[in-house]
Amino acid sequence: MRAMAKRKPKTADNTIARNKRASFDYQLLDSFEAGVALQGWEVKSLRMGKVDLADSYVLMKDGEAWLLGATIHPLDTASTHFVTDPTRTRKLLLQKKQLAQILAATTQKGQTCVCTGLYWKGHLVKARIALAVGKKSHDKRDTQKERDWNRQKQRILRDNVKQ
Repeated sequence: MRAMAKRKPKTADNTIARNKRASFDYQLLDSFEAGVALQGWEVKSLRMGKVDLADSYVLMKDGEAWLLGATIHPLDTASTHFVTDPTRTRKLLLQKKQLAQILAATTQKGQTCVCTGLYWKGHLVKARIALAVGKKSHDKRDTQKERDWNRQKQRILRDNVKQ
């Protein structure tokens, strides 16, 4: 009798990583789905969840979109015959219309493009990017108050159900 390989249970959410900081620092406007050009070791690291999107953003250069600031940590078992750069610039794969829309928006004052998450779509890695406008400090405080109030409401409801 052969031993069955252990598989991860399938989940409805194929999220690899989220950039929670982006929704706190920016007001997100339009969002796009972009493919990401990765190397083999990066895909293996993504499967293990070794990614950080905290300071990532999208830069438009020569009519192409590039993901900067995303850190993919190499695995300890990565091959030693090539150099792994965790913070390398990665190309985003978008349609021409989407590239033009992002370029037009980012040339306007106050708008930027940030990566809000990475996820699996089949066997491919996709990035969720969004056009964003920076929040003022009072907007951030309002967001924090609302989050605290929602947490408090959940505690009150949970306590009332227990009694």
